[in-house]
Amino acid sequence: MAGALGSVTPRTRLAARLACALLLVACVSGTVAGTDAGGERDPVAAGGTPTVVALYPNPVLPNDAGEFVTVALPEETHLGRCTLADDEKTVSLPNVTVRGRVTLSTAPNRTRALVSGRVIESALPSLANAGERLVLVCGGRVVDAASYTDAPSGEVYARGEWRSPGRTAFDVRSVTDASTTVFALPDAPDVVTDALGAAERRVLLGGYTFTSTRVAAALRDAAGRGVRVHVLVEGGPVGGVSAREATVLDRLAAAPNVTVTVLDGPHARYPFHHAKYAVVDDAALVTSENWDPSGVGGHATRGWGAVVDDAALADALAAVHRADSGWIDGVAWPSYRANATFQPPHPANATYPSTFAPLTTTADRVSLVVSPDTSKRALVGFVRNATEMLAVEQMEFSPDTALWNETLAAAGRGVRVRVLLSGAWYAREENAALVARLNDRARRDGLDLRAKLADSRGRYGHLHVKGAIADGERVLVGSVNWNANAVTANRETELVVDDPAVGRYYARLFGADWRGGVWTLPVALVIAVLCGVGGACAYLRREIAFVRADAGAGGAAAETDVVGWRGEEWE
Repeated sequence: MAGALGSVTPRTRLAARLACALLLVACVSGTVAGTDAGGERDPVAAGGTPTVVALYPNPVLPNDAGEFVTVALPEETHLGRCTLADDEKTVSLPNVTVRGRVTLSTAPNRTRALVSGRVIESALPSLANAGERLVLVCGGRVVDAASYTDAPSGEVYARGEWRSPGRTAFDVRSVTDASTTVFALPDAPDVVTDALGAAERRVLLGGYTFTSTRVAAALRDAAGRGVRVHVLVEGGPVGGVSAREATVLDRLAAAPNVTVTVLDGPHARYPFHHAKYAVVDDAALVTSENWDPSGVGGHATRGWGAVVDDAALADALAAVHRADSGWIDGVAWPSYRANATFQPPHPANATYPSTFAPLTTTADRVSLVVSPDTSKRALVGFVRNATEMLAVEQMEFSPDTALWNETLAAAGRGVRVRVLLSGAWYAREENAALVARLNDRARRDGLDLRAKLADSRGRYGHLHVKGAIADGERVLVGSVNWNANAVTANRETELVVDDPAVGRYYARLFGADWRGGVWTLPVALVIAVLCGVGGACAYLRREIAFVRADAGAGGAAAETDVVGWRGEEWE
């Protein structure tokens, strides 16, 4: 599975950073040489030269309280021998000996929530918002210098660019032999509420929108049993927060043991908090669907989900929740509500058949992927490592992404590729054009590639999946749409489940969605065919195999019963 999750940073990148650091020392000018304040490895100049790696000149607090400068010290350095100076003032640094990455801050308690590594209280030259040139002197010798212009509020300057200091750097977390339940929506919404209802210690829920009264009731019941409940939602979803969501969150926030936090404001680290997950005790639940009746409630959308019972994976997801809810863009619900306006609700109350029952198995390997931290590398690796088949089921699929190019490349190397896109009214025109584009490319280049729009035929309202299947045994389940914003900017969560039984489950589900319904045979037709010639009987046996594969989707069907990705239903 390691190959599917991408490769390490090229050696040439480190060499380039070393060269940049040397150039800065030689010129005693330029921009910040190092990395951001989020914790990546610092480049250092040859000979152990200290470098300035990040500047935070324009904090969001009044009077710019909390300015900081981060330096990289490759060798033990007595900071008392060093000074920082701008055009107006020279400041001596604290009388301590340190090594590695050190952040000098005027408000260390606040800064520790924003950066990794050691934070030391220190006076600093006043870092002007309009621009500044800062010089680091050690032992009477200028060792580095950095400059910037027009500092945006609440952003760190590093690598020659401004960015939020709160961006995380979570790596892929993988576990093996994990008890895993996979399920489809709208078929099996009880999986979600059953998991929440079993909570004994904690429920940490992350979502884009939250309007499900059923889920809210399960959370209040859990809180009533003494379970710690913390809900984290997006404060500016497309179309705005609905009045229904406001009512649901009002009741939740009023319950004991419940905290509701909204990610909002001008200093939000991500365009959207689009993740859909919950940590329930030692289990991680990840879906493609919102915490709404239309999503996890089973009243509209086709979605995929998984519950993984593994303490290590749950703790990894809890760390994401903690990092996202504890920064300055996290606003308590009462404070957010006092200044918000809400939009009319759009309730969903349709009902659909429960064709696909959940499947519980021991998955060989499950990996947690977090966007934007690792999702591009992981998802590109997932597609790139497909060798026989690739089934993509997505709400949207943008041509301006590496995933589009990798999907075409997979077809070009002989992988059988099928792409199923949502036919929902809000995406139909754009997705129809993408389907035509993919099919034209397949015809032109002779590729084993086909694309089509989903036709629910009454089995669900519209397709909202963000998933894929590779080689019948690796599956993506989560919130990442295949567009550039989701992969490189939004906060998203995704599971990569590597297991043949899970692969077969989702292959059957994909096959049904690809066909547009479950095939059935009327009794009269069965009798007629049974009375026919031998060739017709053989045809009937093939059709019955199709029906049996869909009807048995909830269990571990025998290999001969599984239509699978090689079957004609994907033609």
